[in-house]
Amino acid sequence: MKLLWLALLFATAPAFAAPPANFDTRIEALRRQIGIPGVAVAIVEDGKTVVARGYGVRQLGAPVQVDGDTIFMTGSTGKAFTSAALATLVDAGKIGWDDRVVDHLPGFEMYDPWVTREITIRDLLVHRSGLGLGEGDLLFVPRSNISRAEAVQRLRYLKPATSFRSGFAYDNVLYMVAGQLIEAVTGQRWEDYVREHVLRPSGMVDSTTDNAHRFADADRAYPHARTSQAVRGMGALGALNERDTLGDSAAPAGGLAISANDMAKWLTLQLAHGRLSNGGRLFSEAAHDAMWHPETIQPDGPLPASLKLTKPTFDSYALGWEVRDYRGAQIIWHSGAVLGFQSVVVLLPAKNVGFAIEINSEDGEFLKGMMDELLDHYLSLPSQDWPAKIAAYKRDRLASAAAALNAPAAAPAQIGPSLPLAAYAGTYVDPWYGRIAVTMTAQGLAIDFLSTPRMSGPLAHWQYDSFVTRFTDHAIEPAYVTFTLDADGHVSGVTMKPVSPLADFSYDYQDLHFAPIAAEAMSPRH
Repeated sequence: MKLLWLALLFATAPAFAAPPANFDTRIEALRRQIGIPGVAVAIVEDGKTVVARGYGVRQLGAPVQVDGDTIFMTGSTGKAFTSAALATLVDAGKIGWDDRVVDHLPGFEMYDPWVTREITIRDLLVHRSGLGLGEGDLLFVPRSNISRAEAVQRLRYLKPATSFRSGFAYDNVLYMVAGQLIEAVTGQRWEDYVREHVLRPSGMVDSTTDNAHRFADADRAYPHARTSQAVRGMGALGALNERDTLGDSAAPAGGLAISANDMAKWLTLQLAHGRLSNGGRLFSEAAHDAMWHPETIQPDGPLPASLKLTKPTFDSYALGWEVRDYRGAQIIWHSGAVLGFQSVVVLLPAKNVGFAIEINSEDGEFLKGMMDELLDHYLSLPSQDWPAKIAAYKRDRLASAAAALNAPAAAPAQIGPSLPLAAYAGTYVDPWYGRIAVTMTAQGLAIDFLSTPRMSGPLAHWQYDSFVTRFTDHAIEPAYVTFTLDADGHVSGVTMKPVSPLADFSYDYQDLHFAPIAAEAMSPRH
């Protein structure tokens, strides 16, 4: 009777899902339609790699093809690797998730002394510190000449936007703190510890944790973006300088470069809850549970009617992962983006399926569209052509942003400036960013961000005492620069804001408050 029941069970159970029919054809057609140079995809089903391959080319204008070993910068999907590194230390008894940061990282300070005293390792990872969205990202975006240790030192000057643990606001800088904490506990740089204790045990032989190793790998993808028009994302695709994609100081927040073959190993490890192919463990079941446990509720945002089906009923952040539902099914996932690259890593635990998609451009309609298309496939839901719907939504947003910039209401008033141009020249300092230099040149005023190499450009008068800078590096978002005057008519401060209404939140110009500084008062820390 038992054998008959088993026979009926296996006879009636559906065959395990496979990748969509004509998957390669679909990826390649969509890649060409959108104009993405290169794509890498990994899919794992029931512990087996069923897709790990590349499509297209590593770089525009070059014939070398993407393959399964081509590494792509993966942005914030790397936060889960930093959490996994911390998990190995929790398992070793060297730290606890709820240990106070100051007990392992002496000298660490936040703006509020109480937060300094109370913030835990778990708090570093779940975006509830009270910092504003992306606050402090200019410490490493688009590049920086300050070290990770110095960036962490400057966090004490970042004023909170909300109270501690009161809500969700995505940040990167506290993952830099997590990287410094790993170094303080182990004596190894984050780069070396993650390479030796996460990547190598997982069999991820292609992946890199720093730019030196990435640039030494000939089989790497190069970054691309659409930066030729006033709103980023419009116009023709062009190559970016790969040296500007992300500095090593921010690597714990998103500095890994990973191939499709290595992504397949990471997906397998995650679906196995930390078990390795040799029978050992990278991290314990308890650590796995902690990393996937929802900690901070994420607020939802509006979606057009065409995308309503994808709106989650719950959305939360765990330790380096987002936990939400997709059309009723739980997914564990994270997206990632650095200049010129985007990626997504998705786990569907109920189906024992995981997949990752990487592209060497900023055309997110491909990434999110194929993510939802694959989820529909593995959940046996009707196809919706999500890439087309998301592309239409993106076009509308870009068109609205461009229209706002060109509207008559956006035209500057023909008033000002209040002072001769030379009176605005000087060195100014913001406590957390450091210095900018405003200089008088033969062509007029110019601005130079001194903590960010090659972030400089002319200052053209806009209106009143506001100027606009469109940086020499067109990949950097243009900004309005406003000088405030005291009662005596002297410049007393400088504030900024992005020109584009769609500027990435990492260009957090609005958090800067520069004050004039005399040359003799300058110190190396500024």
